[in-house]
This record gives sequence, C-alpha cells and structure tokens, in this order.
Amino acid sequence: MRAIFHTQYGPPEILKLKEVPKPVPAEDELLVKVHATTVNRTDCGFRKPDYLIIRLFNGMFSPKIKIMGSEFSGTVESIGKKVSSLKVGDEVFGLSTKNFGAHAEYLTIAESGSIAVKPSNFSFEEAAAVCDGLMLANAYLKDLDYTKPQKILINGASGSIGTAGVQFAKYFGANVTAVCNTKSMDLIRMLGADKVIDYTQTDFTQDGNDYDFIFDAVGKSSFFKCKKLLKPKGVYVSTEFGFLAQNVFLTLLTPIGGGKRVKFPIATDSKEDILFFKQLIESGKYRAVIDRHFTMSEIVQATKYVETGEKTGNVVIDVVNRGD
Repeated sequence: MRAIFHTQYGPPEILKLKEVPKPVPAEDELLVKVHATTVNRTDCGFRKPDYLIIRLFNGMFSPKIKIMGSEFSGTVESIGKKVSSLKVGDEVFGLSTKNFGAHAEYLTIAESGSIAVKPSNFSFEEAAAVCDGLMLANAYLKDLDYTKPQKILINGASGSIGTAGVQFAKYFGANVTAVCNTKSMDLIRMLGADKVIDYTQTDFTQDGNDYDFIFDAVGKSSFFKCKKLLKPKGVYVSTEFGFLAQNVFLTLLTPIGGGKRVKFPIATDSKEDILFFKQLIESGKYRAVIDRHFTMSEIVQATKYVETGEKTGNVVIDVVNRGD
C-alpha cells in the first residue's frame, strides 16, 4: 500500500510517499481502507517536535511512529475473528491518536478504539475533518457548568480546534466571543458566535468584557495577557504548554489563591466520544469546516500550508478518488 512515511525528525520535506506493507488486523482489530484523512497540528508537532515530552514518547533522536495521521474516514476492509460490532463494508470514521497511521491507504484499529459508523449526512471528506478538533474542544469545554450562563472567549476561532470550540460551546448554550482573522469572520458568525473580533484590527486583550472562560485554541496568547478579561474566578486554558511550559506550572499554582486560574486538561479520546460526535453531526448541530484538499503526493505542500497558521478549519488529504 502507499503511505506517507518518515524516518527522521525535520521539515515537511522529510515526508515521502512510498510503498509499505499492508497491515494485518489482529483478532480484535479492523482493517480500514482509508478514504480521507487530515494534516493537523499534532502531525506537525510529532514530525518536528518542539517539546521534549514528544521525544520521550516517540523517540529522542528518530521517530518510532513513522506514518502520521490521526483522523480518518473509510470503509471496513476486513475484521479479526473477535470483532462483532462492525462488519466488512461499513463506512466508518474516527481517531487513531496512539498509533496514528491514517496517512496511508490502510490502517488497523481496535474494535474498542475511537471508531464508529460514519454519520449518514457527511461525506468521507467531511467525516475525516471533525474528530480531532471536537476531541480537543470536548476536553477543554465539556466540564463547564452549562446550567449557569457561561461567557466564553475563543482565541483562534477559525482553526480546526477553534471552529469546533465555537460550535461545541454554542451547542451547550454558551455566549461566545470569537477571535479570528478578517477572512473568517462571516464563517465564524455562521457557526454561531455571538461576537467576532478581528485580531488584525483589534487587540482582543483590550476587550472590556468579563469572561467566565478563555479558550486559547491556538496557544498564541497567555494567562498573563488575558487575566484582566476574566471574572474573579474565571479560567484560562490553552492548547499549548506556553513559554517555558508556564501553563503546566500555572495549573498547579493558580488554584492556591482561589481566584483566576489556569487549567491544562489532558485530551483523550474514546469510542463514546466518537459516538457523541456522530450524534451531534446527525442532529444537524455540527458542520465540518474544510479549507483545502490535497492528494497524498502533495503532502509536503499540505503540511507547509498547515504550518502557516492561516488555515480555516481543516486541511484534508484525499486518499482515494482524487487520481494521484
């Protein structure tokens, strides 16, 4: 099968499309023929790790995981003898966050893993472009007390995580202020944001409103810059460790005073999450946001585009039906 392969850490150019052996599912696994996948920040972060923790997990000097890609949609090609909940031919979608492997024509995943039947109202490309953003939005936003009014600011609202965050928060009835660039403002309003701030024109940290929760979906701000925007017991979260890993330390230190604080949730995924995302999608409460499509042979261009930080929503790799 064809897969996007790399054997060293480095720039996008280390990614190569090559033939590798087709995986064989274990007795509790499925073999999925991948129709579509994405390039996201996690893929880029593992390819050229800026944080020591990634090297500790994936190899200090060379990567243990050589085929990236965590989001996928496709068709069940074969199943192990112990698999009972899915069958050959089922159209599926999900996440492979531990073993990755979605940047290939086939991947194996445990039946108990983060996989479910694809939403009936989504194409393969749309289904591939939702789970990572929703997983992270879920991790950061699910524990808010939505029985009370929640006023939330989302910085980086036009990215994969941000567009998920806006929709997720609005699903639970929060009042959402979204920060994005000029070109994305209409889209973010369409996704439900109550107020949109164009960061190219306005410094959102000068916004005079008081927020219960600030979600820095791009990790480009800081608790210290946003602190004045929070209510007395408001919470700041970021998708990045921050300068000198400050968000990790502030998570431990800021609760001591009982006032404004930082949280740094560890995002995880499960089959239950994917089934919830499916329900959200099929009820019409969530839409996929896709910026551009690339073929497998265009992986370097796709990755470079993601790393500009200017994408809107998701960048999809069409593994089939694009003729490359």
